[in-house]
Amino acid sequence: MPFANIKMPQAALSKAQKEDLIHRTTAMFVDLFGEGVRPYTMVLVEEIADGGYGRADEVFIVPDAHRARE
Repeated sequence: MPFANIKMPQAALSKAQKEDLIHRTTAMFVDLFGEGVRPYTMVLVEEIADGGYGRADEVFIVPDAHRARE
């Protein structure tokens, strides 16, 4: 069963953008493994709250200008 776990900052994508990401990721797995995997493909989009992730000892907070608008 193909499984993708995509983690991103909270509110980085709109609901429509997340749906598109799920459809495109599923299509990628189908292209790679064949149509038979579609019913068994799982795509999990996890939103991480501000301050819940970082890199190089820097805690990230998404500026309002970069947040998705529903």
